[in-house]
Amino acid sequence: MDNKFSPDPRPFEIYNGEGTAPMVIVSDHASSRVPEPLGDLGLSPQQFDLHIAYDIGADFITRCLADRLNARAVLATYSRLVVDLNRDPKHEGCIPTISDRTIIPANQNLSAQDIQDRLHMFHSPYHEAINKEVESLTQRDGRPPVIFSIHSFTPSMNGEDRIWDVGVLWNKDPRMPLTLIDHLKRWDGLHVGNNQPYSGQELAYTIDTHGTDQGIANCAIEIRQDHCSTLEEANHWADILADALSHILTLDNLHKIHHY
Repeated sequence: MDNKFSPDPRPFEIYNGEGTAPMVIVSDHASSRVPEPLGDLGLSPQQFDLHIAYDIGADFITRCLADRLNARAVLATYSRLVVDLNRDPKHEGCIPTISDRTIIPANQNLSAQDIQDRLHMFHSPYHEAINKEVESLTQRDGRPPVIFSIHSFTPSMNGEDRIWDVGVLWNKDPRMPLTLIDHLKRWDGLHVGNNQPYSGQELAYTIDTHGTDQGIANCAIEIRQDHCSTLEEANHWADILADALSHILTLDNLHKIHHY
């Protein structure tokens, strides 16, 4: 199949690819970029500055945390409106037709071939890149790394306010998330959500695919966007997370295959 998106950068970036920490950080919604052949998806430039297009602050936090821990990171390089990498390819929201009451014109009435083209060009390579980093660290260490996914959430969604400062999302494997929640609660004033404002038992394709389904310890973090939109704030969150994770990564049971 011809690559109609070939003039654009590849759909993922490996940051700190020689990182030595036993973890892979992933950021599914790090970018608001759209490949040139898809134009603006029928949206205004201002709409790409909003949470519907990407996770505000996630790119900064991912890089800052990778630097703090000397960890490898895999970041998406295109908007979640092109393909949502944290959705099963068969999920109707993988190529969203509407987001937070905003219609995405270019995603309406796509043909089966259009959908397959996007999945082939963006979804598959991103997840293959994560697999490669996990396999590399597993071969190096003789045991699997942990998977840590970084997201951010809008303070209000579909007309409803969210009260949390940060949330930890997980599905079946409690090893990493429960310890992280305990560490985060030690910070004065932080309102920490356990599977809030989203539930990892419902929307957790990336950590399930590369973590839970493989028996690898994992969780995702959701940080409120009005707390992490600047580089200064991103550095602050990287400090908070590095403080917790530097301890968590030393726990021996975290690096064993365990199916729940």
